[in-house]
Amino acid sequence: MLILRRKKNESILIGDNIRITIIECASDGVRVAIDAPKQISILREELSEAEQTNKNALTPDMNSVRMFQSLFKKQIDSENSEK
Repeated sequence: MLILRRKKNESILIGDNIRITIIECASDGVRVAIDAPKQISILREELSEAEQTNKNALTPDMNSVRMFQSLFKKQIDSENSEK
């Protein structure tokens, strides 16, 4: 990890095509401007974590799927045996 100190209106260059500029410094935080190519995704970390959490929530747990299949099969077998 690289740690730098920058003042208002100073920039940091990443490679040839990403520039991070300090816009405002205040006691409650820092405002930055990021100039990067459109194909580079820029997300706040908490949004990236929320996105990953949502993706994980959409992926079914295979143990739960198997348990549901087993219960469903038992229900079908039970209904068939009653006929």
